[in-house]
Amino acid sequence: MRHVIAIDQGTTGSTVLVLDEKLQIRGRGYKEYRQIYPQPGWVEHDPEDIWGSVTFALQAALKDIPPASIAAIGITNQRETAVLWDRKTGKAVHNAIVWQDRRTAPMCAELKAAGKESRVKQLTGLTLDPYFSGTKIRWMLDNVDGLAARARAGDIAFGTVDCYLLSRLTAGGVHATDVTNASRTLLLDLHTLAWSEELLEILGVPRSILPQVVASSGTIGTTKGVAGLPDGIPIAGVAGDQQSALFGQACFTPGDAKCTFGTGAFILMNTGDRAVASKSGLLTTVAWKLATGELRYALEGSAFIAGAAVQWLRDGLQFFSSAKEIEALASSVPDSGGVIVVPAFAGLGAPHWRPEGRGSITGLTRGTTRAHIARATLEGIALQNVDILRAMERDAGRPLTVLKVDGGASANDLLMQFQADVLGVEISRPEVVETTALGAAFLAGLGTGVWKDQAEVTSTWREQKRFKPSTDRASVAEHLKRWDSAVAKA
Repeated sequence: MRHVIAIDQGTTGSTVLVLDEKLQIRGRGYKEYRQIYPQPGWVEHDPEDIWGSVTFALQAALKDIPPASIAAIGITNQRETAVLWDRKTGKAVHNAIVWQDRRTAPMCAELKAAGKESRVKQLTGLTLDPYFSGTKIRWMLDNVDGLAARARAGDIAFGTVDCYLLSRLTAGGVHATDVTNASRTLLLDLHTLAWSEELLEILGVPRSILPQVVASSGTIGTTKGVAGLPDGIPIAGVAGDQQSALFGQACFTPGDAKCTFGTGAFILMNTGDRAVASKSGLLTTVAWKLATGELRYALEGSAFIAGAAVQWLRDGLQFFSSAKEIEALASSVPDSGGVIVVPAFAGLGAPHWRPEGRGSITGLTRGTTRAHIARATLEGIALQNVDILRAMERDAGRPLTVLKVDGGASANDLLMQFQADVLGVEISRPEVVETTALGAAFLAGLGTGVWKDQAEVTSTWREQKRFKPSTDRASVAEHLKRWDSAVAKA
């Protein structure tokens, strides 16, 4: 029996799953790591913490797995987070700047004022926002003493987290990233799938620091010197977390869409072999590229805060001690009592793109309780997605018929039912909600012949529960009106 390892390096922790050829999970490991907040709006990770969490999770997942049975490794990762490291030592020269970080908002505003946004969007499918890697790189080059000169001299390497992990897993032997991660940097031409000299000049990033761009499936390198892993295991699947979840949800047909409820909420719709330019504030991104040459694009909308809002209630306001408790608390009241929570703690993402936006709670009365605020927080997570999906329908030119969901918060029945109600479409939850990791495993297995084709992946996808709209549209319309008013003030 051959096994495939999936490394899912997320924003708050790292998960490792081991799957057998029948796609049964045979091993699991997880390790959370610290979040660093140097200033309001700034979010950093220590790359050594990231690597330590991955090796811890690997060892936990592999404790009962024969090393000789491991056929391949797949990696999926938090995407826009930027790491710069010394090529010789492998040591990071600064903390990783996380995708949630907003410190480059002034830089983005300057580039917009200089008239660069339309050209950047035309080339990359992205908007000029602190979310993406390019301005994070520029900030580090400008603010770490001597770094710009070292970068120009070829001593510094840049990577998103997948690239950093590839380097560590191969003892520095591989400096590469896949097309999905590269498409999130503001530096890749979406149509040629190559680094753009024009974009490098706009953002002031030296070509010498950039990795090779490779397909999402197929052997990229092999392991070397990793504790608990034999040398020579092929690393054969890499994709950013949201594209990996799209693949893991078997969204292989144009029009298929999924929403991952993680730290944020991320919605992708498969648009086939065509890069659909958004006119509604969404992003155009690479969905995947296989070793066969198959290339797929997607429309994407991201809400920066979803599960993180529940963490805020738990840790910041101490409403409960475990995130799972929110469903019972929110269900103890019939509705939110007119309270609206806009969870814009890291600015507003798609389709609004207001980095200066801040979270808000409106509609409070003397009768408001913790339960009302808890319920309104869950509703705010779902209401953000309505804005994104309505924009997606306009851009794609087709109505959404069903939305597949995954991620930790998708286990919350109250949230999923409310999502179905406000969208007016059915929500489909699979048996295995860790589809981000599954996507990485599928890509690695396809890249090494463990599974022969996508049909095998499709045949393993099974629905666990379906949520159907149950609220009258007039009530939904009134709720959406209150939401729009609150968002305008956030």
